[in-house]
This record gives sequence, C-alpha cells and structure tokens, in this order.
Amino acid sequence: MKPETKYTKSGEINIAYQVFGSGSIDLVYIPGWVSNIDLMWACPELVSFLVELGKIARVILFDKRGTGLSDRVVDFSTLEERMDDIRAVMDIVDSKRAVLFGHSEGGSASALFAATYPDRTISLITFGIFAKRMRAPNYPWAPSTEERQRLYDMIENSWCGGEMQLETLVPSKATDKDFMNWLASYFRSGASPTAAMKLTKMNTEVDIIDILGYIKVPTLLMQRTHDIDVKIEEGKFIAKHIKNSKFVELDGDDHLFWVGNTHEVLEEMKDFIRNTKADEYTKKGLLTVLFGQIVSSLKSNFKLDMIIEFVTTFGGSIIHKDKNCFAVAFEVSSKAVNCSTDLLKALQDLEISVAMGIYIKEGFHEGDKCLDEKDNHMVTSILSQLNPNQILVTQTVKHLLSGSGFDFTQDTSILDFKSNNLCKLYDVTKKSKLNNQNDTAKPYVFCSYDSFLEDALQIIDEHLENDGFGVEMLSREMRLGQRQLQRKIKETTNKSPNQLITSIRLKKAKEALLTYNYTVSEIAFQFGFTSPSYFSKCFKKEYGICPTSVLQKFENKIESLQFMMS
Repeated sequence: MKPETKYTKSGEINIAYQVFGSGSIDLVYIPGWVSNIDLMWACPELVSFLVELGKIARVILFDKRGTGLSDRVVDFSTLEERMDDIRAVMDIVDSKRAVLFGHSEGGSASALFAATYPDRTISLITFGIFAKRMRAPNYPWAPSTEERQRLYDMIENSWCGGEMQLETLVPSKATDKDFMNWLASYFRSGASPTAAMKLTKMNTEVDIIDILGYIKVPTLLMQRTHDIDVKIEEGKFIAKHIKNSKFVELDGDDHLFWVGNTHEVLEEMKDFIRNTKADEYTKKGLLTVLFGQIVSSLKSNFKLDMIIEFVTTFGGSIIHKDKNCFAVAFEVSSKAVNCSTDLLKALQDLEISVAMGIYIKEGFHEGDKCLDEKDNHMVTSILSQLNPNQILVTQTVKHLLSGSGFDFTQDTSILDFKSNNLCKLYDVTKKSKLNNQNDTAKPYVFCSYDSFLEDALQIIDEHLENDGFGVEMLSREMRLGQRQLQRKIKETTNKSPNQLITSIRLKKAKEALLTYNYTVSEIAFQFGFTSPSYFSKCFKKEYGICPTSVLQKFENKIESLQFMMS
C-alpha cells in the first residue's frame, strides 16, 4: 500500500516525496514539526485517514528539509525556503494548482505559500496551526520564554523519552502502547536531537501575523477546543485575520488530526474541497520591493544602469528608475535582501553611497507591476529614517527571514499606511563567517532580554498619546517592581525607563513630522508631550535641531522623493 518514495531538488537540497490517490484535484500535505513519509504508513490511524483523502484527491506527501528522508541540513531553514520545498514538489509531479493542507507548524509555510502564490493554490486547509511561537502582548496564548527553554532542555536531555510527555499531544491515545511507541519512533526517525533542536528554535522565531491579511484563497481552519499544544484562541485569532475564512472548532484535546474525531475532520475537509471552485483564483500575490536612492558618488561616469544590471541577476524586475532612484520587485524577500547587501558592498567598493529599504506589498508576479499610494507612503517613510550606506527592512521581511544568514537589529519605526499602526524597521547586514561559527558553538539558551525589551516597547507604543504614562504604569503593565524594571532596561538599552519612554516618543514624533502634514503642536500632543515648547526642547536635545527646521527640510526633500508616482 505504501507509495514509492522519490526525490527532487529544492535548490541544493534533496526532498523526499510520495504521490498516491485517484481524486481529480491535487492536495499537498505539509506536515508539522517533524515527519517521515515512510513511517506514516506504519500507523493504521494515519493510513486510514490518508486513504480516505486519496479517494477525493491526488495526495502529495513530502518531508521538509532537515527531516525524515529529506536531506538533513546544518543551518536553520527559513519559512521561504520551506515554502520553496512545496513548490519544488509540486513542480516535479506537474501539479499546476493544489489544495494545501498544513498541520501545526506546517501551517506557517502553507499560509506563506498561499499568500505568495495564490495562482497555484486552490484553497488552504489547516489543522491546529499557530501564528507565533513566542508570547507577546498582541499574541498572549503562545508559549513563554521559560516554557520554550524547558522544551529545549527536554529535547537535549530526553529526545522522545519519557520527559518529553508525548502523550500530551494525543491524550486519547495516552494508554495505547502501540500507538505511543510508533509516535516516539516516528519523531526519532523524523529528526535527530540536533535537528529537532534547530527546528524548534526556528519555530520559536516564526511570526506570520503580518501576512495573514494577504491570504485571499478560500481557507478552512480547524482546531480542537482543548488542544494543549496550540490554544483554541490562536485559531480564532488567525481566522479573524484571514478575510472570509471558515473556522471550525472541534471537540477534543488531541493535537494530531488523525486520532480522535477523525471522521468529523475528514467530512469538513471533503465538504470544503467539493464546494470550492478550483477555476477561480486571484493572480495577485506577495511581492517584495527593494528601493534605493544614490546619496553621493565620487565617480562622475556612474550610471544607474549599472545598478539595474546588477539587480536583474538576482531575479528582480525593474519597476522604476530615474537619475538617482530605483525600485525593484522580487518574488521572495530573501532574494531582495541578498541583492541589497551585495549591492551595498559593490557600490561601497566604487565609493558610491546608497540608502535602501525593503518592504512587502501585494501585486502581480507577471506583467506590469504598478506603484500606488501605499508605495509612495512606504518609500517616503523609510527614506526619512535611512542613513547613507544603510539597509532598512520592515518587520514582515525580518520575520520571513528569521533563521537566515542575516543579522537584524531593530532601528526605528514608522506609521503603517492608513492604519497608523507602528511598523518596526530593522537594520540588516549579512552575518560574517565568524559570527556563524560562534552561533553554532552557543548552547541552546533563549535570550529572555530580547522578549523583555520587545514587550516593553510594545507597551510604550500603546500609550504614546497618554502624557501621564511613565515608569509607574510601565512597571505595573510589565508586572515588575520599579527597581527591577530600572535594572533590566538599563542593562538592555543603557537608558533609564524615563529616558527610553521619551526617546521612543521623540522617534515616533520625528517619523510623523516626516510623514504627515501635521503642525508641531499637533505632533507634540499626539505623542504625549505636555506642551509644544517642552516637546521642542526635548526634540532639540535629542536630535540637535528644532522640529520646525525638520519640517522645512522635509518639504525640500520630499520634492526629490516623488519619483515613485511620476
């Protein structure tokens, strides 16, 4: 009954896959944490589920890179790379379009694929998926830093042993020795302890919240009410952020879909597949835009065509160019960031200074790639924060490339288009070989200060308009004593809490001055300063220039930035 296992290449990585079934449409199963497509067929419950799927679809199974029968990789794999594994498997079996069925962690790559390639996605079906794997103010259901560390310790000290408590994933099978022995063998054959650790650390960095709104394909989300691994609130959160998605809450507490009330799961899937019109789809998907402005050049014979020729070798499509500015569209963020870092080095060697930014938008992969009002806003806002020889990327780009060969350092924030939500910007550089070597030598310890500072910044952002917000309120919301808060913020930022709050207020005020047509007085009150004069005093102390002078400079500068709409 087990299908033949074959291999295809995703870049330089061998990906193992199987194909079976007699249905009229294709369905790609993207497994969770670890998998082994051969051992799937040793579990009667899973075999029964797959056979039923095979009656309505041609089912495509595969082991993602680093797991099961596919190549074991040394480095972290990004969500984009795992998304490319899906595309590679679809290509080798000549699957033009398919239903994506993502389970648990496999839902992240499935969601990214559906948002990026809607023309190749009939629909998206998920079971027990999450949007983040690290608790945050905007996602309080994810595991805490301490909980993730305990998981690291269990993997390192007792991979698939008793301390791992695998029965918590399948409470209904906890006393079934045959099933639990198979599950332990399945995980062990799916990944070694080192590989499992790398996958788990990569999952800790997963954050697909920003791309959920870009998913336009028909979407079915299923989750069990008392799933201990992924909370029901996480499924509801994701459903709320995917327009017109269908959310089904099922009874039970099993995290694995092939045990428990599997009949209900299958019937929901079958009905959804039958009722989805496979010939209707949108051609708009995620695009990554790299834009740049030449700041200075000592080469009198320099021409922008040199840059255009350079970026096209990375697969970029030119969407704008003039004397000093350019904009390029890429299918995926990794190509845009690789291109920008290599371009920066090449131009520096020629004594040419450039400032570049990278962000995500929705657009057509083929044909004309038009720039719109949002592009003008993003380019103008990011350029206002850039220094010469710097590359800034949005938080969405950073999240998609977590675990890649780049270092991301939070730099500043801008106000997002129309929503006025804060969008964090990160300075990006390529990791040096020395850094990579040091990374491999580090123990598996999660830095609690990273999440602590991120939580503090999020809380400060939420209270920017409140001129009464200070150390006392921050301490209360962080659930820390004021002395402990003082010490931790000083250690991570070298600032006192009051200095940090004021600094963030000033940064956001500066962004607003450079982005929106507000007066200095309006900006002062909007960002929590008690008076315009006090705001101007603090602003000049921080930046060495009055806010009115910034407005005047911005009015002069903005004339050179309208290239996007010309």
